[in-house]
Amino acid sequence: MAKISASDVAKLRKMTGSGMMDCKNALTESNGDFDEAVDILRKKGQKVAGKRADRDASEGAVVSKASTDGKRAVIISLNCETDFVAKNDDFVKFANQILEIAIDKNPENLDALLKEDFNGTTISEEIINQTGVIGEKVELAYYDKVEGESVSTYIHMGNKLASIAGFNKVVDDNVGKDVVMQIAAMSPIALDKGDVSQTIIDKEVEIGKELAIQEGKPADLAEKISLGRLNKFFKENTLLNQQWVKDNKKTIKDFLKEADAELKITGFKRFGI
Repeated sequence: MAKISASDVAKLRKMTGSGMMDCKNALTESNGDFDEAVDILRKKGQKVAGKRADRDASEGAVVSKASTDGKRAVIISLNCETDFVAKNDDFVKFANQILEIAIDKNPENLDALLKEDFNGTTISEEIINQTGVIGEKVELAYYDKVEGESVSTYIHMGNKLASIAGFNKVVDDNVGKDVVMQIAAMSPIALDKGDVSQTIIDKEVEIGKELAIQEGKPADLAEKISLGRLNKFFKENTLLNQQWVKDNKKTIKDFLKEADAELKITGFKRFGI
């Protein structure tokens, strides 16, 4: 059986909002598997946040930017150990230098970005150099991009969170800004219901059934209840079906249609420390 440390319990508590003993018991039951522990807590009806920690590093700078032609947006996260370093001007400058290289070179993935030139060395080697200078672990934890006829970007105050979105046509700046701010605020997992993986759907149905049975519902009714809860899950977690944060009487799909009947989101990304 895996040894459950106090730091493991604290990490799960931060991820889920559940109590310390609940987290410890869930980790013990899952033999230290965090994903399984989260599911155990959800099935027991514990308070669980919809989002999970994206990376092990707890601090850093998340930045995003659009290319000069406005058809591609990039987001990266440069991670470190402490908030003190994350707020340092030189650290944020380093993050933005990597971002500029990502925009200019358009690498396919994170591994390719790490191999790009950085003043005669590679980004990967420069990160190692910066680790020695700063005195704590530095890691390029995330890189992704979206493309479209136009793109929008957003960086939340303090560089802890950023979002990007692509559109099928040139979009009004205010419309684009509202979309990326929605993504930042509401953390959708997919664009629409059809984009949610079957694995996630099956898991939500299973959790919905178990909760209904625990509430005393018969098995045949629990199935119907779980499907109702699945529809609620789609409304809360898919971008087009979410309530617009500025007007909860409208969905994002409604908002886009009012702005331009032909406007579509081609893709989006979100990353937060």
